[in-house]
Amino acid sequence: MAGQYFGTDGIRGRANKFPMTAEIAMRVGMAAGLSFQRGSHRHRVVLGKDTRLSGYMIENAMVSGLCAAGMDVFLLGPIPTPAVAMLVRSLRADIGVMISASHNPYYDNGIKLFGPDGYKLSDEIEERIEGMLDKDIELALADSDGLGRAKRVDGVHDRYIEFAKRTLPRSMSLSGLRIVVDCANGAAYKVAPEALWELGAEVVAINVEPNGFNINKECGSTHPAGLQKKVHEVRADIGIALDGDADRVVIVDENGTIVDGDQIMALIAESWHQSGRLAGGGVVSTVMSNLGLERFLGDMKLQLHRTKVGDRYVVEHMRAHGLNVGGEQSGHIVLSDFSTTGDGLVSALQVLACIKRQNRPVSELSKKFEPVPQLLKNVRIAGGKPLEEAPVKAAIEDARHRLGKAGRLVIRPSGTEPLIRVMAEGDDPQLVEAVVNDIVGIISETRSAA
Repeated sequence: MAGQYFGTDGIRGRANKFPMTAEIAMRVGMAAGLSFQRGSHRHRVVLGKDTRLSGYMIENAMVSGLCAAGMDVFLLGPIPTPAVAMLVRSLRADIGVMISASHNPYYDNGIKLFGPDGYKLSDEIEERIEGMLDKDIELALADSDGLGRAKRVDGVHDRYIEFAKRTLPRSMSLSGLRIVVDCANGAAYKVAPEALWELGAEVVAINVEPNGFNINKECGSTHPAGLQKKVHEVRADIGIALDGDADRVVIVDENGTIVDGDQIMALIAESWHQSGRLAGGGVVSTVMSNLGLERFLGDMKLQLHRTKVGDRYVVEHMRAHGLNVGGEQSGHIVLSDFSTTGDGLVSALQVLACIKRQNRPVSELSKKFEPVPQLLKNVRIAGGKPLEEAPVKAAIEDARHRLGKAGRLVIRPSGTEPLIRVMAEGDDPQLVEAVVNDIVGIISETRSAA
């Protein structure tokens, strides 16, 4: 669902422009606050953010709206998205709010909402909240004596660090491992290095000096070149790259080779399958995951369940079908034995656990399958619905025929940017490239004609 405000991962946009204005943030706070009042107890919200400049504006606006709805707000400060999801349950809050645009540049921001169970909201609840935003919501707000309070909460970093550490066996130590962690100048700049150090590792932390403008800037999981260089420089055993809100992770092996989310899921799934921990006989990922992952799992008699793009849909499928490993190629890894959403640090710890158990280098452990040639290109659009145009439909149908059963084609509008994403994969890389280029060309021509 992508409405006027909510996209595939909450509300996101350019800070101080529609829909990421202070006014809308305040109204989201009002609507969310009214939607989650249950019983007569003092209702509470946990509210975290990442390190981008606009977080101050959005945070204060949301506090105003939530307090106006009668909710007490616990301000967590800069903290990872999965920590907010964990603290909703730990502190028995009615709502969790994370102010972040994830891997986007500093000038974007977003609002992610979690229910009292720590899970992201369903489409239905988001639609209900969105339906309240343009109405006279003020008529339903709290009376003067029922307004909420707001306060900063201490010790939340320690809570999350202890939670992350407990996902490993108590006897396991990371001593002997030299780890470079790239925190993307984002929300995990304190907790990730500290957790790894407390577990016994030698830690080299980079991009841990946020200034409001440098979050995700040529660093983190979407720009791992700096991490690759640092791993070589300090001769590290592994590199860990998080994104701005630390709900995704990319690994770099000791040779500087990138290990994406598909390979991470393959490694964890194989390990858990061998130990009897893997539930549901498979893994959940999205339509964007590589065909090589599907074939690898099939060789172990495991199934790859595919959903539409968005870790929220991965989680919904995991819950509905009893699976405990899921994620996205981009590095959102969901391990439901531990978390209700993607958690970059916890996922990295599971990779480290495999390294310690098998006492083998990352390069040997992490290349579980040979990826099928895959190409993704984006076409920026100014509006309209180019995918509904006859020439585009014809080109897509022709491409599917050319790829046949040995390939896949995925074409979708982005839920966070004005883009059409065109992805194809198959055993013939030249055919894959030709198919993608043909569709991109037709969409571009249609866009220009419009």
